[in-house]
Amino acid sequence: MGARIEVAGLTKTYGDLTAVDDLSLTVEPGEFFGLLGPNGAGKTTALEMIEGLRRPDAGTVSIDGHDPWKRDPELQRRLGVQLQSSAFFERLTAREQLATFAALYGAPPARVDQLLAQVGLEDKADARVEKLSGGQAQRLSIACALVHDPEVVFLDEPSAALDPQARRKLWDFLEGLNESGRTVVLTTHYMEEAEFLCDRVAIIDRGRLLKLDSPAALVRGLDAPTRISLAPEAIDEAGARGIDGVEEVTVHPDRTVLTTRRPAEVLAELARHDALHGLTASGATLEDVFLELTGREYRS
Repeated sequence: MGARIEVAGLTKTYGDLTAVDDLSLTVEPGEFFGLLGPNGAGKTTALEMIEGLRRPDAGTVSIDGHDPWKRDPELQRRLGVQLQSSAFFERLTAREQLATFAALYGAPPARVDQLLAQVGLEDKADARVEKLSGGQAQRLSIACALVHDPEVVFLDEPSAALDPQARRKLWDFLEGLNESGRTVVLTTHYMEEAEFLCDRVAIIDRGRLLKLDSPAALVRGLDAPTRISLAPEAIDEAGARGIDGVEEVTVHPDRTVLTTRRPAEVLAELARHDALHGLTASGATLEDVFLELTGREYRS
């Protein structure tokens, strides 16, 4: 299962706008790979060229040695694609919609109810698509992409419009999908989602690749401080500032926050002073890496 994806010098322009600019990357068979970037970074355009839905102006895409733009039926049967925005036959029920996709791919009918259960739509199986909520329609879109049991799955913001409970269930489902050997490529704006699911992530902006590595390696490379939060009665400001390794102390009405790049030493000293009441510690996250690379200004 799974397939190797190779992208070399991928470029797409629209007039004076370069949406994807000389993008090169490789996705290994069975890898869960994330494509991250702010609005307008070129994620969806890049993904559509990799899927074979949009023709590159320059560069190449290869999936196990096949060019997806050539629409080889043998390759297409191995791919599952969930688009950022999907259109359904609105008068069909969710089950009928999924059964139509199953019939097109020659998938067994039993696959329909199996997938409806896996994406949590059993109770909406007989509801028309036009009656589904945004999150329910999103889950149906994912089920349609998976109905033929593809080896490679492309997901463009799969958890958009999902509530936290449905998002977590989707993560578990996608994690199991990847563990069965499938190659999964997704775009997402949820950094926690990418950190939880992805083996590696590529962060792009203005069409260009900025960084590519595992989430953990990217976070380590940021060299960001650890923030240790304590109940205000745990330690006074002077005592906190006197601990070797503490770089900054911020006092709030409900907590005192210590900033350090030597958390083990600081925590040991706090323990020695019996000053661990209300303690929480947080280091850098993939979101910090994302903001460091792409900036904090608002993107429309």
